[in-house]
Amino acid sequence: MRRVRYGSTGGPLFLEEAPVPEPGPGELLVRCEAVGVTLPVVRKVTEAAEPVPLGGELAGEVVSVGAGVTRFRPGERVTGLCFGHGYADFALLHAAMASPIPDGASPVDAVALVRSGLVALGALEAAHPEPGETALITAAASGVGHLAVQLARIRGASRVVGAVSDPAKADFVRSLGADATTLYGDGSWGDPVNYVLDAVGGELLTPALAALVPGGRLVAYSSGGGTIQAYDLLVGAKTVTGFQMARIARERPELYERWRRELWRLFLDGALRTAVHGEFALEDAAKAHEVIEGRRNLGKVVLHP
Repeated sequence: MRRVRYGSTGGPLFLEEAPVPEPGPGELLVRCEAVGVTLPVVRKVTEAAEPVPLGGELAGEVVSVGAGVTRFRPGERVTGLCFGHGYADFALLHAAMASPIPDGASPVDAVALVRSGLVALGALEAAHPEPGETALITAAASGVGHLAVQLARIRGASRVVGAVSDPAKADFVRSLGADATTLYGDGSWGDPVNYVLDAVGGELLTPALAALVPGGRLVAYSSGGGTIQAYDLLVGAKTVTGFQMARIARERPELYERWRRELWRLFLDGALRTAVHGEFALEDAAKAHEVIEGRRNLGKVVLHP
């Protein structure tokens, strides 16, 4: 089979031939039909001390199952998070991290919706939104952000603002239901909001906090780091909550599953739509990474083995 890897930190991605892996206990062997490209994985290529497998969300058909797997059978369509080599024709999924793809949805729908949607919905839940409140979403055109904009509206936000890096993304974000957009470099992000969902971090944490009304809530779920001054919290009685999807999946699997069911229900009912920026062949994985690195994507970037 073919798979994508790289030889050194920051090195180029390349295709290589590798044996088809055998599923171990509790694992599924999946023929990959769609693989989501995410910023954390792109960052690993440029920042990790040594090369790591390119994993992430994938979707496809179960080819075989390992010992102890009873929930899935060969021929079923599944999606899930791969911790090994996911940029490949075949990949291994832990059965506990896999879920079925319902009828009426494609593998591309699955990788655009499930993992990104779980992060978006989880971050929104961490903000404890109330109907009628106002929201601001950073990275609003991203794979997670474009779903967060819609989910905030579904959960009753009276006004949703999308913060983006490029004015060319404004029309796309408005098409999702945002009332307004703002640029990261603008001196003000408009009228203060009740909560901010921040996927960027770094230098944006300060303006994100400033965008809150007194008593407002900032949910930070970026891997980009950043620092907040305690005084900025105290003076406005504001709060910051860090959200991590892995913790929910590990410690609260019943909540993880409930959120997953809600996402599929909203999608199949037509209340939540996914946007795919582009589908790249496996040999064009480097081009897919360039889109993410350049923050040019409108929605999800997908590899199509």
